[in-house]
Amino acid sequence: MRPVLLVHGGAGRVPEDGGGGAREGLAAAAGAAWRLLEEGGPAMEAVIAAVQALEEDPRFNAGYGSVLTEDGDVEMDAAVMDGNTMRAGAVAAVRLVRHPVLLARAVLEEGRHVLLVGEGAERMAAARGLPRCPPGDLITPARRAQWERGRADRGGGTVGAVALDRAGRLAAATSTGGTAGKRAGRVGDSPLIGCGTYADARGAASATGDGEAIIRVVLAARAVDALDPETDLAATAAAALAGMQALTGGTGGLILLDAAGRAGAAHTTPFMAVARRGGGA
Repeated sequence: MRPVLLVHGGAGRVPEDGGGGAREGLAAAAGAAWRLLEEGGPAMEAVIAAVQALEEDPRFNAGYGSVLTEDGDVEMDAAVMDGNTMRAGAVAAVRLVRHPVLLARAVLEEGRHVLLVGEGAERMAAARGLPRCPPGDLITPARRAQWERGRADRGGGTVGAVALDRAGRLAAATSTGGTAGKRAGRVGDSPLIGCGTYADARGAASATGDGEAIIRVVLAARAVDALDPETDLAATAAAALAGMQALTGGTGGLILLDAAGRAGAAHTTPFMAVARRGGGA
């Protein structure tokens, strides 16, 4: 089967550079993940590679470059899901972890739980030898300046990926710093399975945008449930987002992939950057 990969960089306002920086970052992350898929690697490793690269890119709201809470700290969420087995792992409100997506994979691999939060998740990162750092190391000068100005950011820059590998396996991953100025301990949609991240044998989805609205409508699972061989996936994604906006007023973006290798993306915000490799309509 021909592999397929979609990577997004968050839905929100148009960046000051018009989105060129986001597109550049996504292209680089997608390139690394695509090489894995072309060489026969699993979809799970590809989505993790893409998201991990974006967690290192300060232009995105994930890992290094995450937005700050109202207290001026970084608290991050991430999730991964294997569509072939429906196993999932997620972490929320973590502060001392360089790559939340790697910790989410560790939760999946252990198989004992699906979601770990805060200090308990950080203890698992230490036990597994995953890269850790002081919270201040994840704060960029731009995010500190944003916090000092009190500038709101409704989650733009969240990152996610979906992939189909040569063996027909699907996977999804999402990582975020959340919403700027959020309360300490707030958990968004990204680590909640079925909301911001979902994959099963039919399809895979990663969402971004108004996290509270995405949670209320269980957006990612709703979009996968709506997959129809007669409807292109961009239209399916757009319909799921339109339904969310009608029900809650929330806006966002979605990337969607099915088991046949069809891919699509849509957004109801002014901007969302997406990188795509392989796949048909």
